[in-house]
Order: sequence, then C-alpha cells, then structure tokens
Amino acid sequence: MEKIKFGIVGVGNQGSNYALNLFEKGKIENGVLTALCDCNPVKLDAVRAKLADPDSVRYFESYADLLESGACDAVIIAVPHELHPEMVMQALAKDIHVISDKPAGVYAKQVREMNEFAAKSKAKFGMMFNQRTNCIYRKMKEIIADGGIGELQRVTWIITDWYRTQEYYNSGSWRATWKGEGGGVLINQCPHQLDLVQWIVGELPETVNGFCQYGKWHDIEVEDEVTAFFRYANGATGVFITTTGEAPGTNRLEISGTRGKLLSDSTGDLIWYHNAQDSQEWCRTSTTGFAKPKCEKIEVETDGKNPQHAGIINNFANALLGLEELFVDGRDGIAGVQLMNAIEYSGWNGGMEVTLPVDEEAYLAELNKHRATSVVKNVDDNKVADTAGTFGSQVK
Repeated sequence: MEKIKFGIVGVGNQGSNYALNLFEKGKIENGVLTALCDCNPVKLDAVRAKLADPDSVRYFESYADLLESGACDAVIIAVPHELHPEMVMQALAKDIHVISDKPAGVYAKQVREMNEFAAKSKAKFGMMFNQRTNCIYRKMKEIIADGGIGELQRVTWIITDWYRTQEYYNSGSWRATWKGEGGGVLINQCPHQLDLVQWIVGELPETVNGFCQYGKWHDIEVEDEVTAFFRYANGATGVFITTTGEAPGTNRLEISGTRGKLLSDSTGDLIWYHNAQDSQEWCRTSTTGFAKPKCEKIEVETDGKNPQHAGIINNFANALLGLEELFVDGRDGIAGVQLMNAIEYSGWNGGMEVTLPVDEEAYLAELNKHRATSVVKNVDDNKVADTAGTFGSQVK
C-alpha cells in the first residue's frame, strides 16, 4: 500500500518532535515524512542532522514553495498559533490535506472564517487534539452520552500540572506575548482541556466568568494563572483552574450529575460513582432527612489505548486511504477557542459574565489593544527543546 507523504511546517519544539520521535521512529504506519519547512534555516539544519536518511526529505524555507512543490499529500502545521488558520486555508486551497496543531487559532473570528473555507474544500482538515485519543476521556464521554451520570450538575477541572520555568518562556521571542502568541496558559497549555471539557460533557457552558492573573509567577505579559466559573444551560455550574506556576500541580477532572459522578486524576484510574436512584427523585420521595441513595463505586475498565499524537496522525493517514473515519474534524477546534476567548475577555474586564459565543469583533478589538503595547522578547529563537515525554497522560 502506498503511504501518505507528509510535510511538517515549523520545526521548533513541536514540529521537531513529530519528525524525530514519530516519523523517524516508525510510529506512523501509513505515512512517511517527505518535507520539512521552517523560515529559520538553523532549525531546519538541526533536524536534518538528526535524520537517519536526510536526503529522503525535501527542505523549504518558504511555505508557499512547499505547497507548490508536490512533495507531500498532507501537511502538519506546527507554527505560532495565529498563523494556523492562514496556513490551513493555503493548504486547502491547493487541495493538500492538513492537520493543524492546537489551538485552531488565537481568536474565534479567524477560526470561523477558516472553518467556512474548509467546508468548501475537497481536502481533509484535522486538528491535533491528541488528548481525545486518551481512553480515560473517551470513556468519560461515552458514559455521559449514555446517561450514566444523569442530569449534569457540576464540572470541576483542576489542571495545574503545567509547571514551566522562565527558561521555557525565554525559548522564543513570540512566546507569552500578546503580539506573538495571543495569550498564555489558556492558549498554549490548555487548548486540550478547553476542548475536552466541552467534548466530554457534550456542550459548552452558556456563560463564563474568568479571573486571570498576568505574569504572576513569571516575567511575562500574559496570563499564567486562571480560575474560571462556568454556567450551563440547565443551571449546572463548573470551575476550571489552571496555572504554569504551581509544582507539583494537580490534574483532576470531576463531573457530577444526578445519577452519580465520574472522577479522573493523575492516578490513571477512572472511577464512576453510580447512584442506584436519581438523586433528585430520591430527594422528592425519601422519608428520611439525611440518607443518600445507594451508590456503587465502579473502577471503570477502558481499552487502555492512549496513542496521543501518533494516534491522530495515523488516523488521519488511514482516513485519507479510506481505511477508517476521521477521528477529529478540524472544524471542531472553534469550540475551545470560543471558550478560551470568553475566559480571557472576562479576565480583561474584571471577571464580568460573558455569554458564549463571545462577541468576535469585541474580542478582537480588545486583543488588538493588548497587542499594541506588547513587547517582543530579545531571546535566542534558534533554541529547540526536546518535548518527548512531556505530554500529560492519565493512563497507567
């Protein structure tokens, strides 16, 4: 079977990881690396020097040249966030399939425009939501969709194990700046959780209050600590807490409903506390004042699979070959961006309640005010960190 020819655009921390730890190590079964692109020749040379067969790959400093070259069937976009929609659309316009790294974009307006363009394209568009491959999160989604926790009551995610040093933020002039990145922990570390929290539950909250602290733990201009309050259509509430300044940190997701709750944390277990009777029905019919409905604690079995980035790329290649359905449609990326924008916009405005979807024009106008005073750091942009093994996983 002929394999899908992939190009990687951007060979910084993430792109070089795809090249050296996935393609180079044979983890992409029906895909082969045929092109690398970066506007920085130093980074291109660094990856080339580590490839076993560097002559099997073509190298480009211009993305337009890569798209015109015929070197690949599909590209993986791993460049600074704001460039994602523009580059996705350029690839789709050439009928070249594309996977965008997270997030889909910096602000919802550009993501919506990208999605409208993608809907008219013949090429496939995927998003690198690798955390959706985690068996824990897949099982949580399945149980909730099947009514396993009843009516939603509360969502709590404490995701504070994103600890980063100042050296991390100094690894790129664009990092942690309004102009270069468009935000901090919400846009860089948490796009996966902001996607998952709506994907697992099956809906976005209706309103958000965001309380953001900027440069609290690091010498940066964007947020590195956030607490957000969610309110859902049925009156359920949620809390989302994250930071890059806390060690050792926590990753704990608890979703409660009238028939019980699901709990996932860093132990790698998924626990389902399943009520024998709906708690609201019990409340109305019980003849005692303090008794709770009987509850069974279930250690949920999963398929144990958590293929992460390799899983997304393998699925994408197989979808192009007609072997399986595409797991993540790239157009799904807008939900997390809308949630991220709502939290950020609320934070800029003293934690006021923001209704989703956020006003796209108002958000962009406020972002542009922050960009206007943003300072690009004077750091070495040639640095590339080895990110292998740094991606969070809650599977044993």
